[in-house]
Amino acid sequence: MYADKSVVQFMEELSSGSPTPGGGSAAALSGALGAALVCMVCNLTIGREKYREAEPEMREMLARAEGLRRELLGHIDADIAAYGRLAAAMKLPRATDGEKARRTAAVQEALVAATRVPLEIARLCTEVMDLCRPAAENGNVNAVSDAGVGVAVAEAGLRSAALNVQINLGSIKDAAFAAEVKQTLAGYLDGRDAMKEEVLRLVESKL
Repeated sequence: MYADKSVVQFMEELSSGSPTPGGGSAAALSGALGAALVCMVCNLTIGREKYREAEPEMREMLARAEGLRRELLGHIDADIAAYGRLAAAMKLPRATDGEKARRTAAVQEALVAATRVPLEIARLCTEVMDLCRPAAENGNVNAVSDAGVGVAVAEAGLRSAALNVQINLGSIKDAAFAAEVKQTLAGYLDGRDAMKEEVLRLVESKL
């Protein structure tokens, strides 16, 4: 699993001439970093007498953020696997009409799967963003900047995942599926930039 590799190894492979890992995996990592920072804020708040009233909320947030972190890390490999299936489909023979038809069907099926992965990454990133405001509001003020970094990198993951969805949609022939995905993605993106800025303003007010 790529999540088990060192940061140096991942960066070296990301910067290489290989198509994987690519932007989708980077999007998942960005979201996971945001979730990890929420975890950090929670862990620096839990057990502090000053924040005793916020502890139940922080414990719930910690559990959710940790779950999101693990899910997003898993999507690093899911995105790589999805691309692998698409690449394999593209290499299928197409010498005859029958082969062409089978290849087209396989490519379209792989494109749909390759679109679902970054779409899910986008959804998970929105959930990470949703945790950053209460982390900034009620968490340890000495870690409030980490909540700000969390919302920034989670929003970057969301935007990055959206680009990976959009590039696949351009090749998908299933108009109904494409329309549904576009609508879903628009819902994930709606208002998120403004939300990020609101959280950053809150963070800056506490610095």
